Amino acid sequence: MRVAMIGTGYVGLVSGACFADFGHDVVCIDKDAGKIERLKAGEIPIFEPGLEDLVARNVREGRLSFTVEADAAVRGADAVFIAVGTPSRRGDGYADLSYVYAAAEEIAHLIDGFTVVVTKSTVPVGTGDEIEAIIRKARPDAQFAVVSNPEFLREGAAIEDFKRPDRVVVGVEDDRARPVMTELYRPLYLNETPILFTDRRTSELIKYAANAFLALKITFINEIADLCEAVGADVQQVARGIGLDKRIGNKFLNAGPGYGGSCFPKDTIALVRTAQDAGAPVRLIETTVSINDARKKAMAGKVADAVDGDLTGKVIGVLGLTFKPNTDDMRDAPALDIVPALQAMGATIQAYDPEGHEARQMLRDVDFKDGPYDAVEGADAVVIITEWDQFRALDLDRMKLLMRSPNVVDLRNIYRPEDMRARGFRYSSIGRA
Repeated sequence: MRVAMIGTGYVGLVSGACFADFGHDVVCIDKDAGKIERLKAGEIPIFEPGLEDLVARNVREGRLSFTVEADAAVRGADAVFIAVGTPSRRGDGYADLSYVYAAAEEIAHLIDGFTVVVTKSTVPVGTGDEIEAIIRKARPDAQFAVVSNPEFLREGAAIEDFKRPDRVVVGVEDDRARPVMTELYRPLYLNETPILFTDRRTSELIKYAANAFLALKITFINEIADLCEAVGADVQQVARGIGLDKRIGNKFLNAGPGYGGSCFPKDTIALVRTAQDAGAPVRLIETTVSINDARKKAMAGKVADAVDGDLTGKVIGVLGLTFKPNTDDMRDAPALDIVPALQAMGATIQAYDPEGHEARQMLRDVDFKDGPYDAVEGADAVVIITEWDQFRALDLDRMKLLMRSPNVVDLRNIYRPEDMRARGFRYSSIGRA
């Protein structure tokens, strides 16, 4: 099938490359001419394991291309995907839909023959109705159907998630769209992937409900971790104990400094705003947002405790800045709260992250290092914020020799307390004695 993908950000680029790998003819469109030229040259603007090879292979085999000109790509498409950003609107937390509506306006003037317009961006309930109205107003004669097809991609595992998903959700109001969407995802039938067809508004809400539930689950185990510290229990064993219950499951039960990233923060806030407007407030999610924001800011206090409560003039080595490993994404990363809080308490920061290039523009007065041992050298304490694999097996003896004082604050629980104590470290973690 012929696919036009509007937007070459995280979702658009991954989705476009994967659809091309399924055998479809995909054209990715973006208004950023520089970005398109870089993509044509084989330069991938985001860090996602496997994506560079996937894009290169499908470009080479003629199934994937990039352009700034939407005209031919949209006119010739069976399905046009809207995969543009929907960031939180500054000031009120509502999803900013200006890019989505601009894409709909552009599509309206270009579609030729029956076309399925698919919203891949995460959008509030009712956005599909607005997109349909925009296109209908601009082109009363147009033959089209608007579909909701939310993405459920985890950064760092996006290709696997697209090709072997737990489910595919498709919201339709026009039965003519069903065979088009079925054909697009036909390769997944071999894996017996559930494809859930719903009405459009239900599909839009499924995405927000899923992210809100996972954010709630993370926040729940973080609060249990605080209780574990207070009563002398071990949150990792608690998580294992409840995670073995099939009704609960073991995913998203790793205690830490709070959630961040491109989805959970903005989607939970957007859901809160949608629910408030509908007169059906989601108080559990409102509380989740509040607890998570406070938690990230409070993590600096754990570091201060490691050096007897006073960070004045202390050097703190920071390992990991991105919101999770295997991504370069800094959106709402806990480090963006923790590092400034440490600095406000008088600390000097030296930091390392394998892919945290964007952090250099977002964090001020930080001494960015080229490796983990550079970051810990001369430090009065080291804090692990992101659990990159290369931090899981550090040479602890070397690390101890390099540090001024052997204090480690592990916000991801990647080391065992007994091992760290045996090596002579003063060690603190989340939800463990």
